[in-house]
Amino acid sequence: QVQLVESGGGSVQAGGSLRLSCTASGLSFDDYVMGWFRQAPGKEREGVSWISRSGQTTLYADSVKGRFTISRDNAKDTLYLQMNSLKPEDTAMYYCAAGYGGSWKSESNYKYWGQGTQVTVSS
Repeated sequence: QVQLVESGGGSVQAGGSLRLSCTASGLSFDDYVMGWFRQAPGKEREGVSWISRSGQTTLYADSVKGRFTISRDNAKDTLYLQMNSLKPEDTAMYYCAAGYGGSWKSESNYKYWGQGTQVTVSS
């Protein structure tokens, strides 16, 4: 059974940092590209960042570029999202997802999803 389990969310003040983790089980982790998505209350889920199977290529939404860093440790079957200089508008439920490729912001290109971890940034 495939599981993606996010952790590391919490409440921080604006300007603070958090590191999210997503631990995978039941799949060959390095066969999948990985993405982070987020969904704020009343808004659609949006792509935040993407990383290739090897970790050598990364992509970011314009809203987080320069503040967030995605990485992965294939030996540990774990995906990370380092979030710095957090803003109140980063408040959302954050999800990790595993897929085979295609347009990285398209949710339909991801086969497996985690349950999410809440990030709340106060001003």
